[in-house]
Amino acid sequence: MITAKSAVVQRRIPAIVRRVAAAAVAGGMALVGVGLTAPAAHAAEGDISFSNVVLNDGKPIVVGLSAEVEAPLTYTVKSSVSLDDWWVEACRTNGSTKYLLAISTTRWSCRTSSAGGYTFRDCDETMTIDPDGMPGGNGNHLVNSDAAAWKTLGTGIKKNGGYDTDLLSATVRLQRASRIQNANASPEPVAKGKPITVTVQRANWSRHRYDNYGDRLVKLQFKPAGSSSYSTVKAVTASSTGYLKTTVTASQDGTWRWRYSGDTTTASPPRLELAGLSDALQVRSGPVPTADVV
Repeated sequence: MITAKSAVVQRRIPAIVRRVAAAAVAGGMALVGVGLTAPAAHAAEGDISFSNVVLNDGKPIVVGLSAEVEAPLTYTVKSSVSLDDWWVEACRTNGSTKYLLAISTTRWSCRTSSAGGYTFRDCDETMTIDPDGMPGGNGNHLVNSDAAAWKTLGTGIKKNGGYDTDLLSATVRLQRASRIQNANASPEPVAKGKPITVTVQRANWSRHRYDNYGDRLVKLQFKPAGSSSYSTVKAVTASSTGYLKTTVTASQDGTWRWRYSGDTTTASPPRLELAGLSDALQVRSGPVPTADVV
């Protein structure tokens, strides 16, 4: 038997509840929703289980300084008992503190089927992350050390008051947003021999600002006028303070761009395009910035 449940359900749990919930990672305490009380006994293993957990389509979640980020979440929950509620969260331990990632989760649908005495729910949800509204840990905001792999945690609440809370095998990587910044007025076509100032920067969650990101290998790419594709002309390593400097010569009009591919803690930024090149492009460093390099 297969049915479809399409009602939209949004869960927003207060920070203190989520901090208690995160303790389940180590202590076995139930993760409970608003208005629920902790049940008296843990569900027998096998009554409730989670599988097929995919967060953000298997890609890293990229977060900047303040904007909320929404990440798709799909999973299957299997149970041989009736459930009042169930959910999957991302969690992390920082020292002795364990905390959760999302401020809310919106459930769009759960496709239900039955087989072998079990009920299977294939759920489609959206997880919302707020870098300035973390539900517990590090002063309720992201810090730079949070750019790491986060574990997933699944919880099911039984109708009779039992529960099951388990660490899952799926993980998701959180990355700091980055950008290639043109310090000149924008938009500004690049003319022959014209200097511009370009820096590689990434979000500093701990200090709530963008800082220059030094010693990064960045590609300078060119797309001829009328073409739809770029090719790499040169690979340039940014200085220790994040500045890029190089000189190239072009034989035809077109568009240039810088491309940084990112790393495990830092996402690849949007490409910085420099349009209107006529003959040559010179990129040279500006003054040493006062911002800390992290």
